[in-house]
Amino acid sequence: MARLQIPRSLAALFPGVPRQLELAAGDVEGLIRALDERYPGMWDRLCEPGPRLRPHMKVFVDRGPATLDTPLVEASLVHIIPAVSGGDDGGDGLGACRGGLNPRARRR
Repeated sequence: MARLQIPRSLAALFPGVPRQLELAAGDVEGLIRALDERYPGMWDRLCEPGPRLRPHMKVFVDRGPATLDTPLVEASLVHIIPAVSGGDDGGDGLGACRGGLNPRARRR
């Protein structure tokens, strides 16, 4: 069985979902489908039609980036990682580092 790590932000949306669990599956798609059987709605939260992972969701298997067709073995460790973003970078790519949140940043 693959060991799955679920982020706190995703677990919060599904009451009763543990942060770590083991599921039997041959690939990432099968793992997410098995997760959805236990916690309905999980597939729609993680995947979009195609099927493919939603752009704001990343999956890693044994520390490497994965897709839905990435195979799993008995001892696979799977992490689901939601994208983290926010703030306006003002078009210069510096975001809050322009000085808004970092008092030591120089303003242009």
